[in-house]
Amino acid sequence: MTDQPFSSEQQEYLKGFMSGVEARRTALGLPATPVDAAPTDPSDLQRQAQDRAIAQGLKLVPQEEAKRKKHPLDRMPEIEAMAAEGKFAKGLDDFLIRFHGLFYVGPTQDAYMCRLRIPGGIITASQFRGVADLADELGGGFADVTTRANLQIRHIKAQSAPAMVLGLVDLGLTSQGSGADNVRNVTGSPTAGIDPQELIDTRPHARAIHHHILRRRELYGLPRKFNIAFDGGGRVLVLEETNDIAFTAVRVRGRDEVFYRLALGGITGHRDLARETGVIVPPSDTTRVCDAILRVFIAQGDRTDRGKARLKYVLDRLGVPAFLELVEAELGARLIRVDSADILPRPVQDKRGHIGVHPQKQQGLHYVGVVCPVGRLSTQRMRGLAAIAERHGSGTIRLTVWQNLLISDIPQANIPAVLAEIAAFGLSTEASALRGGLVACTGNAGCKFAASNTKSHGAQLVEWLDERIAVDSPINIHLTGCHHSCAQHYIADIGLLGAKVERGEEMIEGYDLHVGGGAGADQKIGRLIRPKLAFDDLKPAVLALLSTWLAERAPGESFQSFTAARSTEELNAICDRVMEDA
Repeated sequence: MTDQPFSSEQQEYLKGFMSGVEARRTALGLPATPVDAAPTDPSDLQRQAQDRAIAQGLKLVPQEEAKRKKHPLDRMPEIEAMAAEGKFAKGLDDFLIRFHGLFYVGPTQDAYMCRLRIPGGIITASQFRGVADLADELGGGFADVTTRANLQIRHIKAQSAPAMVLGLVDLGLTSQGSGADNVRNVTGSPTAGIDPQELIDTRPHARAIHHHILRRRELYGLPRKFNIAFDGGGRVLVLEETNDIAFTAVRVRGRDEVFYRLALGGITGHRDLARETGVIVPPSDTTRVCDAILRVFIAQGDRTDRGKARLKYVLDRLGVPAFLELVEAELGARLIRVDSADILPRPVQDKRGHIGVHPQKQQGLHYVGVVCPVGRLSTQRMRGLAAIAERHGSGTIRLTVWQNLLISDIPQANIPAVLAEIAAFGLSTEASALRGGLVACTGNAGCKFAASNTKSHGAQLVEWLDERIAVDSPINIHLTGCHHSCAQHYIADIGLLGAKVERGEEMIEGYDLHVGGGAGADQKIGRLIRPKLAFDDLKPAVLALLSTWLAERAPGESFQSFTAARSTEELNAICDRVMEDA
């Protein structure tokens, strides 16, 4: 035996091992292992918040009543019983099983979807291959890359649900808490640890809060879902400003160390980006600060109105200063505040940094960004990419919020072979200025809320545009099927929100057209310029906007700046001219 402390690598291994043990216990319907500092009853924090609402004469929403009756993490026996009968969970049961990462997606599909948790979006090639095997055995033979750098498996039969959950655990993965009122997949810089310009490697911080959440049942009692993101200052945008907690790596004038700048309350579906707090957080304190914020949110969030239950509305009600005071009371310590003028500018981001071949900070090594058409990968392609990562790199797959993936640690001499092998699977590492910024949610082919077939329309739209126009700088086009805005249409250069459009006696698929959104240094919420455009009318309208921008822009003027300088009436007139000629 030795008295030497565990190394950081050993500690991380033990965290992962114990999280896997806990996920396996939960999946088998066993009680959780007691954790230091956790309440005697793990639902106490949630119940106390519910009790306060009841004491005020307020009525809990049905979801809160259901969570109150039995902790959703203890409902695996019910899932197994339904599976044995070949029945899907519906209504409130559907809501409750989302705590295990299972979603009934009827009526669009009489099937489950299973969403994983992959902290920072980084997964081993063997795990990636294992997910492909599960998708073949229990799902539809494909997986979707999500806008939280995550994976989803679809077309899961009712009787296969328990096997899917357990199969992920066997791979060292989990789906626990990936849906419903929980902290969703923790995102981080996809080039963490390999980016030449990064300020800090976000991997240990994303993993730390991931494991912290998995082991604390009291943090599964949130009023609504919650998102956390870490941006390490690298080239690829993480969209941390769209998260409830946004950590952005910064340098501060007069200080040698790197900090995370804290912003709160991002929720683009409600037209809000995360708000600056004036707080910086040492990297070693991020998990502790996240924990305190979550506990304040559990206590203060609305349990009576699902539409007002996100963190944004707590901040609206209390104000940021008062909310931070509650966080400090929970921490038992003061947060570090600095003047925004003392925060140095973030390194420049690259809208195309997630596509193509890029040098790493490690001499002679490169990462390759692979385009995944509208985020969907067949299992054959998944296995092929896993083999490429093992044969030529370090066996690592890095998912991005742009619904594509990176293969890292490839020697310069291997790049030609890697590009050829990727092409042999019908995939590409190159994309036009439009295709490289295309993001689409599941759409009505797999989501009951969506009004339009976003994945199909996105692919058709970009192909149609590329045949007619050569755009010379990256343009982001985001298609989202409903107001939940899973594809974050409000932060796109061109944001499309699914809508039903009346044409004669029929209702056809279309979109509300937004322009001028942005992320990172250009962060801005886009504005609606044209509601309810049928999809076949949308194509010439978008072409008109892009063509006019290219023809009339000032030197170096971005599409965002071009649209910002023109009124809604002017932009509509541009659309109308071409639509009348079409």
